[in-house]
Amino acid sequence: MRALLSLSRLARRLPASLAPVSAPTTFLLRHIHADAPPPPPPPPPHDSSPFVSRILESEPSLTPNAESEPASDPTLDEFLARFVAAFRPRLAAAFPNDDRDVLDEMLRLVADAVLCRLTGADRGADAIELNDDLWAAVWEVSASVREAMRRDQVRADLRQYLHCDEVKEMTRFAVDVGIRGAMLRELRFKWAREKLDEVEFYRGLDDKRADAEAGADPAPAPVPRLTALPKRKGEVKFTMYGLDMSDPKWAEVAERVAEAEAHFVPEEAKAVEGRAKKAEERLLSVDPRRGDPVPAIEEWKEDLRPNRVDWIALLERIKARNVELYLKVTEILLAQESFEANIRDYSKLIDLHAKANHVESAERVLGKMKEKGIAPDVITSIVLVHMYSKAGNLEQAKEAFEFIRREGFKPDLKLFSSMINCYINHGEPEQAENLIKFMRGTRVNVKPTREIYTDIVQAYAQRGMMTCAQRVLNMMAHDDIKPTEELYAICIEAYGRIGDPTQACAMFEQIRTRFGHQPGDSSIAGVVAAHMKKNQLDEALQWLLSLEKEGLELGVKTNLVLLDWLSMLQLVLEAEQLVQKIKKLGEEPIEVHVFLADMYAKSRQEERARRSLKILEEKKRLLKSDQFERVIRGLLDGGFSEEANKYYKMMKSCGFEPSETIEVGVKASLRIRGASRHTGRH
Repeated sequence: MRALLSLSRLARRLPASLAPVSAPTTFLLRHIHADAPPPPPPPPPHDSSPFVSRILESEPSLTPNAESEPASDPTLDEFLARFVAAFRPRLAAAFPNDDRDVLDEMLRLVADAVLCRLTGADRGADAIELNDDLWAAVWEVSASVREAMRRDQVRADLRQYLHCDEVKEMTRFAVDVGIRGAMLRELRFKWAREKLDEVEFYRGLDDKRADAEAGADPAPAPVPRLTALPKRKGEVKFTMYGLDMSDPKWAEVAERVAEAEAHFVPEEAKAVEGRAKKAEERLLSVDPRRGDPVPAIEEWKEDLRPNRVDWIALLERIKARNVELYLKVTEILLAQESFEANIRDYSKLIDLHAKANHVESAERVLGKMKEKGIAPDVITSIVLVHMYSKAGNLEQAKEAFEFIRREGFKPDLKLFSSMINCYINHGEPEQAENLIKFMRGTRVNVKPTREIYTDIVQAYAQRGMMTCAQRVLNMMAHDDIKPTEELYAICIEAYGRIGDPTQACAMFEQIRTRFGHQPGDSSIAGVVAAHMKKNQLDEALQWLLSLEKEGLELGVKTNLVLLDWLSMLQLVLEAEQLVQKIKKLGEEPIEVHVFLADMYAKSRQEERARRSLKILEEKKRLLKSDQFERVIRGLLDGGFSEEANKYYKMMKSCGFEPSETIEVGVKASLRIRGASRHTGRH
């Protein structure tokens, strides 16, 4: 601001001959006002002019000694016009009380100094010097003007290259493949920009070469006149872009380039005709299970003399026709030298066998790969983990999984899921939990899914390890994964099996609070079973009555648990009432007659017991091992040794192995009673 103020004071001290009202209009003032140049003014009355601007000297009509107008620079004119337009607001803001004529004179002085600095012209002895603060403002405005001119030039060039032939051709191709709208517009500008960069790059190379030639040979020598043909001496020299292409090293480079192109540019398979065509038809008609494709393969190979591309084309045609034959032929071709089998061929074949559950075939291919000296890599090991996990081979799956971890490969969620399922199916939920902890670590950071957590909790629940199951539930809560109602029901049933009514009731209430509705019949049955394990009949009945007051009806599972409990307590009338309720709910399960047979046999009601036993005999294929043992134990307690022996033999015929207690009891009853027929009466 101080610099502009000093410039204002300097402009006010200018003589009258330099007053803006009498100053001639130069091409700079045309940029200031955007007006057409007025007619030339009359010559001054005296010759002693105190100051002649170098800007005014560029106009022949305004300079007394100019004979011809120099060629104007369009770029410089545009720069001055933009500079004056950008600098004027600063002057107007600094001197709001000054007239436009005074501001124009200030601009003329600044523009004159800038023009002399750019062109290197001498400003003369009477020129006014600008201080450092004013020059800083000038350079700041000049930088912004130069950047704006550069952006406008880039836009103009882009508009030009948007309509070049190459961009048009690529645009037509993009339209043909279905690209439209904003994406097509972005691609057009991208291609135009690439074309502009290419042109600027080669233009820069040309400029550098011209500078180098000008520096090396400023004055080109005259071209000598050819009077005779030159004599050949030595080898022929061939130069391209400054490189001596006659050097032998370029022949080696060409060979290496050809080898590299062979990997990227696929070769075309040979046409299959004549004998090879007939051999291929016989090969496609071979039965993969009983036939032998080797003769047809040898005949096809002898006639065609194939390479790897031909073999791969043949395998693709076989795969499209018959997948089983494709697997068999591929395994045969692994031993062919012209097939050039690599590790990917082995891994793909192992993967296909694994997906088809052909574990033995996959292991056979793996053995052939190792015989060839090819060690399994990470990709092959991933295939083996999935295959062995699916087949239940834990040791082999662990070996492949540990190899993947030793190689530094980060397993994904699918790989972890396979290993966790393998541990669960093998009866090792603790190892599955350890694997989850490893997944949640900072090194791997793979978040387990709800399904993985559910499988582990269910595995713990089936084994009655509810402390471990609760630990996994806590990990679920830490990962912000909400358990499902089915998972709560599984936990309640597990608490019922181990006899923990407190935890079962707590889980039951969590279902109510979290899901906002009454739990299912299996959850109620689990709570009742937990009370039954503790022999808390009064507590169970009070709890069930509170549920009935809330309008909750008991289902088949809950009634079955109550029937089991009442039959063990020998409450015959109450048990028969429950049986009628179960029949009203639908088809009666086979467990009803198991409980009734046990109850009637222990209470020595022979007729009713035989009625239930007859129904069980008709449905013996549906009975489980523990149900057989319960019926046999009830018959032994009631003194029906002959019927107990009958069901003992029936149990063994169904493929179940009786426990030692049942076996000893049956044999002892037969030995004591002898061969006499017992009716259950002492």
